[in-house]
Amino acid sequence: MTTIPIRRHDVTLVPQSDRVLIRPFIPSSVHRITTILGRVLALSEEEALHDLESMLGEFASRHLDIESPLLANYERVLPHIFTHRPLTHARKLLIGAMFSGEYALESAALFNPSIVPHPDQEGVAAGGLRFIMSLRATGEGHISSIEFRTGLIDPEGAVQLDPISRFVTLPLLNPNPSYKKLPFIVKLHEMGFNNGNAASVMDSLGDSFTRSDLNRCVLRIRRETRPITQDLNNTLRCIQWLADSNYELHFSPKLAMSERIIFPVSTNESHGIEDARFVRLVEDDGSAMYYATYTAYNGHAILPQLIETKDFLHYRILTLNGSAVQNKGMALFPRRIDGNYVMLSRQDDENLFIMFSDNPHHWSDSTVLLRPAQMWESVKIGNCGSPIETEAGWLVLTHGVGPMRRYCIGAALLDLHDPTKVIGRLREPLLEPEGTGREGYVPNVVYSCGSLLHGRDLILPFAMSDKVSTIASVPLDDLLAALQA
Repeated sequence: MTTIPIRRHDVTLVPQSDRVLIRPFIPSSVHRITTILGRVLALSEEEALHDLESMLGEFASRHLDIESPLLANYERVLPHIFTHRPLTHARKLLIGAMFSGEYALESAALFNPSIVPHPDQEGVAAGGLRFIMSLRATGEGHISSIEFRTGLIDPEGAVQLDPISRFVTLPLLNPNPSYKKLPFIVKLHEMGFNNGNAASVMDSLGDSFTRSDLNRCVLRIRRETRPITQDLNNTLRCIQWLADSNYELHFSPKLAMSERIIFPVSTNESHGIEDARFVRLVEDDGSAMYYATYTAYNGHAILPQLIETKDFLHYRILTLNGSAVQNKGMALFPRRIDGNYVMLSRQDDENLFIMFSDNPHHWSDSTVLLRPAQMWESVKIGNCGSPIETEAGWLVLTHGVGPMRRYCIGAALLDLHDPTKVIGRLREPLLEPEGTGREGYVPNVVYSCGSLLHGRDLILPFAMSDKVSTIASVPLDDLLAALQA
């Protein structure tokens, strides 16, 4: 390993199995659903109230708000309820509980962190920095979601995390999100639906439209078209899928950052939201937006997607367009270069690519930037988050996979004005698996999804063996010297 000094902070983020959320637990069989409903409906009011109070006594203290998710799951089975008599609030909650279950979202692992400056720096001492760290949480069934932590870097470079709540809360899903017409059509065409059926839906919509506008158009096409062909059905299903994949989330500002969980919503991410790489992107006019690229996984295929937020309360989740939107590991540069957005990626699952675009939602024409060069990265390489701007060039942390599927963290330096030019790269790993850090959910791995500069130190959060996460600091001057040697 390189001789660059590394300061390891006394910070370890370990999975906590008691952080649970409520998910639907609904049988696929209608007969099973109605049988369960029958048992609850057969109870007297006194029995129903007694059973509800018993359940709440065991579970209510584990959630900030237990009633809302129970009522949501009641609504999910409402079409199967076979009585017309009014149901009490207590019986609705008990029915909801029968079709609910707790999910420990980080019981298996808490890993692959990224870190960005907090949008609120009020009250921070001069030379200090408040930050937000995102983490990939994995629970039963290897389903991944995004968690958050906050903390402070003091003027001397010490890192401290804020207390972590034992509660977790899902955001509210906007039932009527808005869409922009042009990227929606572009994505449809990329998916092979450049046909009259798609045009008949999209032509009647404005330059921007809502989900309710889209639903009305789809319903009109179904009513007016006879016969309904298989091609039309496929097109309309694809339009609905694309709309489901672009959605909006909102958290209450009363929730602590560690209580906010982004859990899979759409079918293309049903098995996980993986490895979010957050970056604070500053536009030429000084305005800022936090973006995160992530990998949506449905159990069979992966799809790169994009998160946008300005305040970590309101989020837009978006599909990405273009021929270069493939594989994993897309990472945005924190500003435009010569008017273009810039992205790192790994289209071929082996080499690190770079690409430019005038639109952060559309990417094509990628160029190979780095290929494996050393034995420790001889299987494949990728990035460990967005590049960091320094006076010497763009600092890119990389990950390299070598023999025995061993992941190490390296670094490269790109020209500040032309990032397709590589100034230098480390011949040996900056960080590698060692000691007890080798053991975990996936052994022999160190990995990061993003770091930041604080003064002349690189603050580098990283995961060890896809199990736990920690934070290290690297002297920037030593690292740049090694990259330019």
